[in-house]
Formats: sequence, C-alpha cells, structure tokens
Amino acid sequence: MAENDKPGLLTMSWFRPLYRRVILVAIVAAWCAWEWLFNNDQLWGMITAAALAYAVWMFFINFEAEVKKHEDANPPK
Repeated sequence: MAENDKPGLLTMSWFRPLYRRVILVAIVAAWCAWEWLFNNDQLWGMITAAALAYAVWMFFINFEAEVKKHEDANPPK
C-alpha cells in the first residue's frame, strides 16, 4: 500500500458505530444553523455549511466504501 493510501482520520474505527457519526453531523448542523439563524454571519455560515456537506459525504455517502478500501488493502496478519 502506498503511503498516500493510509486510512484517514475520518475513516478510523472509532467512527464505525452509526450513532457517533450521526451525533457529529448533528453538532455541525446545529453550529451551521446557529451561524445562519442567530449570528447572521455569512462567512462562518459558509464555512460550517461546507463542513456539514463534507461530513455528510464522508460519514454517510462514502464511509463504507473508504473503510472497505482500506480493509482490503491491509489483510489481517
């Protein structure tokens, strides 16, 4: 496995339980809502919206594929 193919922080086994990923995404969503609705801060609203989109992509859409890719690359010893 090449050095670039190492599992990332967001695909480590700590995130495997679905409830942990849901809680993390809910926190980011709440922060995004806070910035848009209460602070009316467009810069931080856009930053948190981007973080929310990335979290949804990494933890729900692409998570299983990334974990499987790294499991297949490292057979158990």
